[in-house]
Amino acid sequence: MNISLANKSAVVTGAGRGIGLAIAHSLAAADASVLLVDIDESALRSAERTLSGAGRKIATLAGDLTDPNFAQTVIDRLVRDFGSVDVIVNNAGYTWDNVIQKTTDEQFQAMLDIHVVAPFRVLRAAANWIREKAKKENETGQPVMRKVVNITSISGLDGNPGQAGYASGKAAIVGLTKTLAKEWGRYNVTVNAVGFGLIDTRLIKPMDDAETTIVIGERQVHVGMQAQVREQATRMIPLGRLGTPEDAANAVFFFCSPLSDYVTGEVLVCSGGIRF
Repeated sequence: MNISLANKSAVVTGAGRGIGLAIAHSLAAADASVLLVDIDESALRSAERTLSGAGRKIATLAGDLTDPNFAQTVIDRLVRDFGSVDVIVNNAGYTWDNVIQKTTDEQFQAMLDIHVVAPFRVLRAAANWIREKAKKENETGQPVMRKVVNITSISGLDGNPGQAGYASGKAAIVGLTKTLAKEWGRYNVTVNAVGFGLIDTRLIKPMDDAETTIVIGERQVHVGMQAQVREQATRMIPLGRLGTPEDAANAVFFFCSPLSDYVTGEVLVCSGGIRF
């Protein structure tokens, strides 16, 4: 089945690498115009080079999604460059783990800020444009389906030791997803979430890998997993392997496509069968 997203304009946050880049690639391959957003400008430049070509419409925007004013910049840029807001994928995120007695207020708040506050702001910034556009389309009898996909995690659905902040943020995005599905149905917007398991990105690389240090503003956050724990976790996955960014992107693409036009307020778990 050839699914086209021609004439659709999409924004993917955290699109500089990993799952976000794979999602952007799947949307661009379906002929959507895609705005890539990431805090890492050099990663964005590399991503743009990877995705450009074959007549694809790609734009980039570097910035910090936890800046209260940046969400509006994202939506304004999407409308300016591509003329519409059709697909929003709130993918940006990272882990900053510790057991609760060693988790600082800053650390806990940082996980909430990136995983639920930033998506909330992006969606709030898009609300007026989407509402006004949908009203006009409905009046003319030509409704247009639009898509929101928020990213959660099996940590947010089931909890995970050492991830009080991350799991809380990822649980909160589920509540936002289900609420917005009920608010925006009248505007022909489906709002769904995808919950990832162990996807092979830098967040779960062995801790001695150079990629497992992430720079967030003035912070250096160490991510990754102990090699032994990573191996043990992989053996627990019923499908017998870690997920790839492309596996993750395929689940997200379903919710971005017309295949999900009558599916909203749902959480699709993409984990190879593992639950913590």
